[in-house]
Amino acid sequence: MELLSESGVQEMIGWLVHAIEAAGALIIFAGAVWAFARFASTGLRSRPLVDEFNKMRLGLGRFLVLGLEFQLAGDVLRTAVAPGFTEIGQLAAIAAIRTLLNFFLTREIAKERAEIDQDRQEPEPHFAAL
Repeated sequence: MELLSESGVQEMIGWLVHAIEAAGALIIFAGAVWAFARFASTGLRSRPLVDEFNKMRLGLGRFLVLGLEFQLAGDVLRTAVAPGFTEIGQLAAIAAIRTLLNFFLTREIAKERAEIDQDRQEPEPHFAAL
């Protein structure tokens, strides 16, 4: 006697996929709300916007990368039960696109992080009084 039929497993996986994809969408949404709130609050202060803008982009990029990882996990899980060639091809295309997005986002995050760290390490210009 089977614990779950194939259709029962597929239905259960379908619910899991929806939950994982919803989590990914919520992470991306939360990141966008966080970045917008930080942008709005920075505009009300007199701090240099360029430095804050880079920090905001860095934070939003992290949310995007994490959300895309959840989305990819949902795609992988969707094809876990008896995938056909069509599903495998779709997964390969989706995985390639999301992997490229993650690669470029991660590279951009690293670049922004290095620029922020470099700006912190450079000494302030010191002007002598005339």
